[in-house]
Amino acid sequence: MKVCVIGAGVIGVTSAYFLARQGHEVVLIDSRARPATVSSYANGGQLSYSYVAPLAGPGVLPSVPGWLLRADSPLRFQPRLDPHQWQWCLQFALACRASVAKASTAQLQSLSYLSRDVLNRLLEEENIDFGHVRNGKLIAYRSPELLEKARRLVAYQAALGAEQRVLDAAETLALEPALAGLGRNLAGAVYTPSEEAGDCRQFTESLFRRLQESEGVQCRMASPVRRLRREGRKIVAVETANGDIPVDAVVLAAGMASRNLIKPLGRDLPLYPLKGYSLSVPLADGDETAPAISVTDYERRIVYARIGRILRIAAMVDIGSPNADIDPARIALLKQQVREAFPRLDLGQAVPWAGLRPATPTGKPLIGESRVADNLWLNVGQGALGFTLACGSAALLTAQMSGLELPIDATPFRP
Repeated sequence: MKVCVIGAGVIGVTSAYFLARQGHEVVLIDSRARPATVSSYANGGQLSYSYVAPLAGPGVLPSVPGWLLRADSPLRFQPRLDPHQWQWCLQFALACRASVAKASTAQLQSLSYLSRDVLNRLLEEENIDFGHVRNGKLIAYRSPELLEKARRLVAYQAALGAEQRVLDAAETLALEPALAGLGRNLAGAVYTPSEEAGDCRQFTESLFRRLQESEGVQCRMASPVRRLRREGRKIVAVETANGDIPVDAVVLAAGMASRNLIKPLGRDLPLYPLKGYSLSVPLADGDETAPAISVTDYERRIVYARIGRILRIAAMVDIGSPNADIDPARIALLKQQVREAFPRLDLGQAVPWAGLRPATPTGKPLIGESRVADNLWLNVGQGALGFTLACGSAALLTAQMSGLELPIDATPFRP
């Protein structure tokens, strides 16, 4: 089967790779000249398999008014004259119900564990250099009340297979001395020893090179898609600025751009861009100012991941930002908050970045056959978990498209 995969970020490249391994003829296409130059470029770097609770949760809505009134809020909402924004926000609010959030967490957990297993098998077969480490993860809490609440979540996630421990402040500092800058503000942490980290862009680029070397694979970069040509219930061709591509099937894995491609076919997607920011901080050999273990500062919603000689720091959710332009005020705030937690860390050479993360209201990606055509498939909406869920999402999609036994239940992710 000739499959055209649209989108050369981490989701599209992993989809193309696993489809090609299954014997399909694959054409990977992207409007950019290089892979992983949009949302996959400089994201947080954490492969957070055991902590995939969606943004929509029962504690979010009560916190929103306070967040919106604070200048240092991790979440910023910019209302727009856009019906899609308000529809997405309404669906998000409905997804914040405890029962919905609990079910979504369990479903995302099954996909994340699949992703972990698929990636680990892949690394046994392929020599992919992306700064991959299994260094564990600490979710640091400043509030004793929130730490106690986290203890209940740990108990729930243990039933789903997660191996985690709740640490007090002394135990946390013994494990990660770099957190000493929090001082008395540190109440404790949740420690997950099995968590991993790596550079999403490097991973995507490495897998892209494997595709370029593979038989039966074409990589057509710098080829903007104009439209999907449908005849009856089938997509028969992908029309690009560089010519038409006849197809047997199409996979939309182009993040937010997927909406523009599917809307002319009579359907919209429940995707909205959540803008996030990151800093890439160069580290000297033997640096002890940055954490060696991946850290999430829970109250600040800031993640820290050491990737080789870079510390990747990612944070913030801006809802309603029209583009991925870097807001200097948000970067200044992020640097201020980082200095408060790690006062000895040198941010002088930090490289800022901003990206739009395509998210569904429930936090669950859309993986499966679209309703608008029998041969149009979706793999979109991973939000801030794109790197974590990429291999599992690609494996689940490939199994569906190839008629294989499904590795997990695909029902929760059906478009």
